[in-house]
Amino acid sequence: MKAEAELEPFVRLIEALEPWLEELVLIGGWAHRLYRLAPWAQGLGYPPLTTLDSDIAVPSKIKAKENSIRDCLLAAGFQEDFIGEDRPPATHYHLVGQSGFYAEFLSPLVGSEYGRKGERKATREVGGISSQQLRYIEILLLAPWRIRLSKTNGYPFASARQVQVANPVSFVTQKILIQDARARKEQVKDILYIHDTIEIFAGNLAELRGLFAKELRPKLFGKRAREVSSAADALFGGVDDTIREAAQMAVGRKHRPETLTETCRAGLKAIFE
Repeated sequence: MKAEAELEPFVRLIEALEPWLEELVLIGGWAHRLYRLAPWAQGLGYPPLTTLDSDIAVPSKIKAKENSIRDCLLAAGFQEDFIGEDRPPATHYHLVGQSGFYAEFLSPLVGSEYGRKGERKATREVGGISSQQLRYIEILLLAPWRIRLSKTNGYPFASARQVQVANPVSFVTQKILIQDARARKEQVKDILYIHDTIEIFAGNLAELRGLFAKELRPKLFGKRAREVSSAADALFGGVDDTIREAAQMAVGRKHRPETLTETCRAGLKAIFE
């Protein structure tokens, strides 16, 4: 019962988004958590990294429905928390009465970061909600996986739901490409996300390599492609303070920084080189 209570906010969110589940893609921590339900996944002896937010990738355009995404979220008990001075403002959608949990929507930033009048293209309205525009979100929308959630695998829906999650190769690729723009704390957590994703799919890295070659590599050009293919050595060529902090963050595990580094380096080489 405790596990169901912890999942209730996420379940409420997915139920509210039901009309758009074939267009929206779960990314970030919830995608990473749901990888453990994928056919290629193997069991791990430690729990997934926890997250209070649910990041959702939204295409720049979605199909019009009778009600907007915003309408459905508000009807399901979510409230808007406006952040910053952009127009529309960046928005977190908090579930009333559930401390900490919120949903955030992210869309691809296409072209220049600034509009013709010099304004920053930080947000846009899609389906009635405010979505932040960020680089490399389009990668997370490529070839998403579908995961079926129901009471049989621990998710207390009245009837089963099928959600889309960013495939793990897109997930890791995006983590690589945003590293330089991330704050130190986020870089540390991203290293653990990369490490844990590699461990989840350690028995099927050849399949992930095929996924990269077919779905992602043709859409990466120039600097992006080189950055991804060289990430094993660039990010994990040796142990640094960021990796040491990641090993310390892995509570309940016995990861040495050297072991974490080698797992990431070998895994990235297997997928991307």
